Amino acid sequence: MSESDNKRSIQSIEIGGKLLNALALQSRPMSLKDLAQSADMTPSKAHPYLVSFGRLGLIEQDSQTGHYRLGPAALQLGLSCLNQLDPLKIAGPIAEQLAEEIEQSVVIAVWGNLGPTVVRMIESHQPIHVNMRVGTVMSVPRTATGKVFAAFMPADKLATLRGLALGDRVPHGRKAIDLVVPAKEIDRIRHHGMAQAIGEPIPGIHAISAAAFDQFGALALAITALGPAEIFDAELDGPMAQSVKRAADQISHRLGFAMNRSAA
Repeated sequence: MSESDNKRSIQSIEIGGKLLNALALQSRPMSLKDLAQSADMTPSKAHPYLVSFGRLGLIEQDSQTGHYRLGPAALQLGLSCLNQLDPLKIAGPIAEQLAEEIEQSVVIAVWGNLGPTVVRMIESHQPIHVNMRVGTVMSVPRTATGKVFAAFMPADKLATLRGLALGDRVPHGRKAIDLVVPAKEIDRIRHHGMAQAIGEPIPGIHAISAAAFDQFGALALAITALGPAEIFDAELDGPMAQSVKRAADQISHRLGFAMNRSAA
């Protein structure tokens, strides 16, 4: 198949798809007039598409109001899509693009048996000397990655950290809350969706980590950028942080998370 064949499309499907997208963006059923307007077409043009989508079960019409909403077939498609999502496969290319954009090392971490665990590390062209590799468990109170998990993980998951801190064993009776971040900083992390680590746990290395959420609003993973303090802007309102947050938001969007929803 030639490149030109790959780019061929069916215009009527693309036009009709605008109606489905318009319904998907609304939280309530829509009238024919409003739906057509949202898809930038006249009601008379929109109606035949809606009839066909109705026969396929992609939409359904309320018998009393005449308003349209997504149908059971659309729900099934959405659920099938969500079941096929692999957060790490989605995050990988986005993390690579981020590393190239900011020219710093980027790490992807998920929650493992012992806490936040590195599952992918993309080193910059100027590697930094850090004792980190795939499988490394990150400190919850001292790393930007760990702080993101402290802010967004359920309390019962954080409770499993009892007896573990900074990668070392601590006295048996120590409470999990002692291992996490102060409440004031947690609030700031939740507000920004990001955490920072200034020169710790490795002196001279700064880091910014952002949270990515799944379709249920649960923390799926953390994406973290880190680099030498002299060239790494770790301010949460700086361009570096915005790039990291943008990457995390891209992952969240691909995982089905509604960005206008509260993640906290």
